[in-house]
Amino acid sequence: MSLSFATRTETTLPLHVVDQDGFDDWVAEQPDTTKSWLTTSGFTGAIGQAALIPGADGGAHMAVAGYGTAKARVRKRFVLAAAAQTLPAGTYDLISDLDADTLAAECFGWLMTGYAFDRYKDISGAKAALVAPSTVDAHRIEALAQAEGLIRDLVNTPASDMGPEQLQQAAEALADEFGASCNTTIGDALLEQNFPMIHAVGRASDQAPRLIDMRWGSRGPKLTLVGKGVCFDTGGLDLKPAAAMALMKKDMGGSANVLGLARMVMALTLPVQLRVLIPAVENSVAGNAFRPGDILTSRKGLTVEINNTDAEGRLVLADALALADEDAPDLILSMATLTGAARVAVGPDLAPFYTDDDATAQILSAAAAKAADPVWRMPFHEPYETMIEPAYADLDNAPSGGFAGSITAALFLRRFVTETPYMHFDIYSWQPTKAPGRSKGGFGQGPRALIEALPQMLGL
Repeated sequence: MSLSFATRTETTLPLHVVDQDGFDDWVAEQPDTTKSWLTTSGFTGAIGQAALIPGADGGAHMAVAGYGTAKARVRKRFVLAAAAQTLPAGTYDLISDLDADTLAAECFGWLMTGYAFDRYKDISGAKAALVAPSTVDAHRIEALAQAEGLIRDLVNTPASDMGPEQLQQAAEALADEFGASCNTTIGDALLEQNFPMIHAVGRASDQAPRLIDMRWGSRGPKLTLVGKGVCFDTGGLDLKPAAAMALMKKDMGGSANVLGLARMVMALTLPVQLRVLIPAVENSVAGNAFRPGDILTSRKGLTVEINNTDAEGRLVLADALALADEDAPDLILSMATLTGAARVAVGPDLAPFYTDDDATAQILSAAAAKAADPVWRMPFHEPYETMIEPAYADLDNAPSGGFAGSITAALFLRRFVTETPYMHFDIYSWQPTKAPGRSKGGFGQGPRALIEALPQMLGL
């Protein structure tokens, strides 16, 4: 099923959204046949419940979906998506008194029940289609859903079919769709154009490392998105054990999320000058792989001591961030599946972000709640700066001790942005178990919050 709203037809059923706290009052106003049917089916308005109510001719004439209690809803996202996954194939028209923001988020969740990663197997998502309620911006919700579908597809695709070359092709396809330009620096040309750390991390792979540079828009504030594109991470010479490699196809989740956000920006025609930078590499093991103990010189001129080749994402991002900073945009935003420390701190469901601007943090947090795309602010804690300063180089890519791993990674990246307001996301981009509106596998973290917040953040 496409990630779009359905067209109302003669067979479209009205779907009543029933709050469990108010179920008794609601059902008391229904005809006796409806009361009897709901009693027989055990419907109480709980989350995930749905039922079709037959008419006089035996066919369904309406449907009901449980919305749970207020207490239960705070522990869930996309409550109506749980009902959508239960309803039989058909087209439904929501009858509810949900406020506009809640309804928009629920509609997005509903559309995402139609997602299925079907590249390698004939599978499909839920079959219950939804007519766009008149009180929501249908075009916007569809744009968000289609961008989310792109993110999930990119993250779910295994490294055999999503290496640096294929990631470049995905960026070029997106650029072609919206009339953007896309240029890529590949292989030894990275050295010629002064991207030494991108080259060092990716040179051992049989797919050459590259820097993808996409631009769109000619007016408004300059917004630059930088996404980590490590298409597979063995850990390099600091080799990961097999279990730790199981999900490493998703180590390019940062690039997938910035491409998804870029798609939202372009589809919604935000008045910005958009730039997307993706250092695309595979961190492989070979005779020419970079080594523990090496000292690399970055594009910015800062030297970096390599104390763990498995801390490679910050290296490729550093060169890309330095390039972004040279253009002095109004905002640089990086997204990366960067540290396990972030997962230990906040788990898989929250997207940690870093900014020095308190007002921006408040705007984003409010937008995230509205968009049902939860984020959590983390600190650029400056007393930890000494932890990333080794004896023999300007910076250490993997401080010893294991403390504050997400914070020290963020501080490392901030060293490469000196002219521009900067925000960094340390995301997971993976749903460990199936949930309403969220299939198991890749998913977006942060883009919907950001697309909600950007107009206020950039003064659009």
